[in-house]
Amino acid sequence: MLMHISCTGMAIPPRLLRPVALVYILERSTTHQEGLPKIPVPPLKQTCERYLAALEPLITREELAHTRTLIAEFLQSGGVGERLQKGLERRARKTENWLSDWWMQSAYLDSRMPIPVYTSPGVVLPQMHFQDRQGQMRFAAKLIAGVLDFKKMVDNETLPVEYLGGKPLCMNQYYQVLSSCRIPGPKKDIVVNYATGKSPSTHITVVHNFQFFVLDVYSSNGMPLTVDQIYVQLEKIWNSSLQTNKEPIGILTSNHRNTWGKAYNNLIKDKTNKDSVRTIQKSIFLVCLDAPMPRVSDDLYYSKVAAQMLHGGGSRWNSGNRCNLLGEDGSCGLTYEHAPAEGPPIVFLVDHVVEYMKKTEFRRAPMVPLPLPQKLRFNITPEVKKDIEKAKQNMNIMVPDLDVQVFNFYHYGKKYLKSIKTSPDAFIQMALQLAYYRMYQTCCPTYESASLRMFKLGRTEAIRSTSTESHRFVQAMDDVSKQDTEKLALLQEAIKAHRAYTHMAIHGQTVDRHLLGLRMQAIEDLTSLPEIFMDTSYAVAMHFNLFTSQVGSKTDCVMCIGPMVPDGYGICYNPMGDHINFAVTAFNSCEETNAARLSRFLKEALLDLKSLVEQTLKPSPTGPEEQPDRT
Repeated sequence: MLMHISCTGMAIPPRLLRPVALVYILERSTTHQEGLPKIPVPPLKQTCERYLAALEPLITREELAHTRTLIAEFLQSGGVGERLQKGLERRARKTENWLSDWWMQSAYLDSRMPIPVYTSPGVVLPQMHFQDRQGQMRFAAKLIAGVLDFKKMVDNETLPVEYLGGKPLCMNQYYQVLSSCRIPGPKKDIVVNYATGKSPSTHITVVHNFQFFVLDVYSSNGMPLTVDQIYVQLEKIWNSSLQTNKEPIGILTSNHRNTWGKAYNNLIKDKTNKDSVRTIQKSIFLVCLDAPMPRVSDDLYYSKVAAQMLHGGGSRWNSGNRCNLLGEDGSCGLTYEHAPAEGPPIVFLVDHVVEYMKKTEFRRAPMVPLPLPQKLRFNITPEVKKDIEKAKQNMNIMVPDLDVQVFNFYHYGKKYLKSIKTSPDAFIQMALQLAYYRMYQTCCPTYESASLRMFKLGRTEAIRSTSTESHRFVQAMDDVSKQDTEKLALLQEAIKAHRAYTHMAIHGQTVDRHLLGLRMQAIEDLTSLPEIFMDTSYAVAMHFNLFTSQVGSKTDCVMCIGPMVPDGYGICYNPMGDHINFAVTAFNSCEETNAARLSRFLKEALLDLKSLVEQTLKPSPTGPEEQPDRT
């Protein structure tokens, strides 16, 4: 993916499993791939029963009774459900993974919403304090060298294989992170990867002041440039891009995908433009040297940077750059194209680069003459100029509509939660359930990503955190007639239910991907959609007001992503040892949502759950093993 790392000058840096430790074992990371099992097709009756159970806390009894009738018809012997199930089972026998292509198509490539906010996650890392522009350049040079060091493991197939519960996980996504690009189409996008083939990519793209430069990062003997060589090349780029009155050609990529698809075809009519675009697409990754943003108070700093990672701040600021982001004001992080990979490879890359930078000293050494980085040229025709102006207008509407709240919850972290022998992830999810219920006096469909990498080419499944058990708990929590012991018992039952659903999800035995497969099978068979997919209950079940993701990292960072639905929230969290990092997003255009208010309710819920637990439980030195990352 064209991952972009941003450096603006004040920070560091780029639509998520069960309580067992995720371990890394050093071996060739592709040798085990053939031995991975195929993702199963769950039993049809089992999925229908679990679907009905998931609906119980979300719809009325009358709606549930109607859906039960539709499900019974769907399950009739010789009926449409059985026919679609057999078709899905045939597909599973003939393919490596019956789900992966359909998932990429439906979740990403068919989506026509803009990439910023709606699809591409951002990652915010701790703030750096650059003393001068040279500090930003030195940091960027180290960062680039760190990514190239990660690439060396990819190229040599020496990435440590991840194991979960003694079982190896699919490593395929790690090979899609670099040198991949999403190309727009008028109705559907495609993803291409330039890492393989006769002439794999050897350059990155650097963007400054909306101008794009090709930086070859390998010398003629195939060795990566040293940190000091990269620094010298970045200085050349900076000095060649001081002029700021350039058209922000990069902002075209932020448009609605149909609009961008048409603009893309307009752009590449010109041979110079086409060659420049192809060069960018073939980059290993893209680095943005962003201009500093307007100063904000310390308590708003990370929220502002998170918004920067997601959209760049608008046409006046850095939305025309985008990719790996390094701000002149010290803000750093990245955004990445979500279609080829989930969060764990990105988090592994971030952790690897941060550790690499700590160990790498910047040393001046005798320089070998290096070619001047090539500036990419674009011919801005009146038609292209019109497309850019339209993209600016759309971005300037989208930017103020996104409310981003990043906060660090310092009262406790995963060490405390494990000391009371509870699942950190399930506990946080129940706090989210309580916060939402207190704010709206109702439950909502909640999505948490679970990994299917136990299977070959596995992507994600949905953990439905809202359950009958969680509903009972949140109703009881503020009921003065309930004793604390009863509330605690209900909390424990809700956590137990969440862990059980998580276990089913990572083993490919929950409902969302199977229902997607049945729906896609019906479309491919050119049959009319079964009534269960036209049912109001199905629309309710798929309208995830809470779109959540645990993205655990060794680095004290937080991922952020926009809401899945207009009246919803996007919530990412990184449980550290003694604190938890949260990023909450919502749309200002929706009167019902408020990211700051939900954040306050979430903090209160986390404190109240701790208080409830401590009424009867005392922390012990050991607890369940650490939960792995989810995206």
